[in-house]
Amino acid sequence: MVVKVYGQITAACPQRVLLCFLEKGIEFEIIHVDLDTLEQKKPEHLLRQPFGQVPAIEDGDFKLFESRAIARYYATKYSDQGTNLLGKSLEHRAIVDQWADVEVHYFNVLAHPIVMNLVIKPKLGEECDLNLVEELKKKLEVVLDVYDNRLSSNRFLGGDEFTMADLTHMPAMRYLMSITDINRIVKARVNMNRWWEEITARPSWKKLMEMAGL
Repeated sequence: MVVKVYGQITAACPQRVLLCFLEKGIEFEIIHVDLDTLEQKKPEHLLRQPFGQVPAIEDGDFKLFESRAIARYYATKYSDQGTNLLGKSLEHRAIVDQWADVEVHYFNVLAHPIVMNLVIKPKLGEECDLNLVEELKKKLEVVLDVYDNRLSSNRFLGGDEFTMADLTHMPAMRYLMSITDINRIVKARVNMNRWWEEITARPSWKKLMEMAGL
């Protein structure tokens, strides 16, 4: 059965789900939700996602929202299909989960407001808080130092193989890499830059970028 994904293909959170589907070879249909016209806030979408965000999925009678939860669900449901995104042992899975949690609690809490202020708000004609951005950049550099150290002895964040720990970072990282000074910060960290170049060379990512016209 084809999974219906409600969202906008250029947006970060839907991309997290779609990238998982491409890695796992799961058939999907994108039902476009226009974020520019706030379609995600309309009553019909609030029935799928009560907080007015994207993505949300429908898989037959099964419905789910929140991109990380969706990706984990399908990575588990189709564990014997496509890329193993969860880890090959209990211990490996714990490490993957650890770095996936790091993405939420240390990386995304900084990346999201930086992207909102430097990428999204200018498109909407809204004022940016540049003082906040500078504070967040300094904190982000500390986090990226931890990543660079981790990647000095590991090919990927979860170990020797590409997993959910890497995948979940990619949509927000794409936005960050479009910001000149943050791009420079990443490239100055040799191990992290090597990691980013490797994961964005994956066929799934290339396919997603092609689909999104990016």
